[in-house]
Amino acid sequence: MRANSLETAHGILHYPCFLPDATRGVVRSVGSGDIASIGVSGLMVNALHLSRRPGTSVLARSGGVHGFMGWDRPISSDSGGYQIHSLISEDAKLGSVSDKGFVYRFSRSEEKRIVTPEKSIKYQFEIGSDIMFCLDVCTHPDDGDEAQLLGCKRTVEWAKRCKIEFASRVSRLAEGTARPLLFAVVQGGASSELRRMCVSELMNIGFDGYGFGGWPIDEDGGLVDAVGEVAGLLPNGTPKFALGIGKPESLVSAYLAGYGMLDCSIPTRDARRKRIFVFSDRPKRISFDDSTFYHYIYLQDKKHLADAGPLDETCDCPCCRRFSKAYLYHLFKLEDPLAYRLATIHNLRFMVRLTDELRRRSIAP
Repeated sequence: MRANSLETAHGILHYPCFLPDATRGVVRSVGSGDIASIGVSGLMVNALHLSRRPGTSVLARSGGVHGFMGWDRPISSDSGGYQIHSLISEDAKLGSVSDKGFVYRFSRSEEKRIVTPEKSIKYQFEIGSDIMFCLDVCTHPDDGDEAQLLGCKRTVEWAKRCKIEFASRVSRLAEGTARPLLFAVVQGGASSELRRMCVSELMNIGFDGYGFGGWPIDEDGGLVDAVGEVAGLLPNGTPKFALGIGKPESLVSAYLAGYGMLDCSIPTRDARRKRIFVFSDRPKRISFDDSTFYHYIYLQDKKHLADAGPLDETCDCPCCRRFSKAYLYHLFKLEDPLAYRLATIHNLRFMVRLTDELRRRSIAP
């Protein structure tokens, strides 16, 4: 039977749960109070970026990332493997990967840094996240068969090392301290055989949950077949995390495939780019059979210049309750930070309402 929630040290995540990306310890343009007030139940941070700035030792002295950013609900931390592999794929002079781990730098002017599976877990304990992810090798879909196989093998071997380091640090936690959860990442590109092998070997090691690793969206904007394949390979009741999936229709598809948790920067990034999510009708009346359940408002369009209506007549967010499209259009023209804040609050409230409605209907595969 499919599970409907996950208990963490900082609260319960009820499925489906969308975690906005707070990559560097902030959801850009909004404060923790803003997102808590609209029902966001958890966040995703990035251990790699936080290790660079402000440094995980700073976070450790601040009561972890929860205390640092004033957030008392669950936080998940991405290891940063995807970001490093993307960096060195674009410019080989920015780093390299070996069986030991990654050597990398964010620009050619910086000194090189090293991250190993063990160091990644160390960072995440210093961050104090509730859900930690093993360091993995995220190959590109265009990489050849040899690279895909090597990336998959390294992902499994690094997961073993992550679990050993994780267990060692859990054993040193103060008595009565709730332990974090450790998720492994399933890699394998577009190969069903590699995905199956990766799932089998990771499950033999044993983790609290598993994430889809890789590039989940195809050229047409839909989910790649591997997203559903990975969910089907994992037993019912296993916590499943769809990494990097955040378009509303993709969230619905991933949830129906079996994933309970999802994260992405799309809703907040779109908000800052004047791209607003709007339900096509009241959520209780909509059908999720296709993507027509919502549409976009583009706040750069001049037709909004004198529109006194809210962004979404059905929305209860602070922006829609108080301000008009014309005012948001005006703020964006001024490039005032309030425009980014209000638009971000609205798009995140849209995602909360979407997941609430899916949960209310008890829609499940």
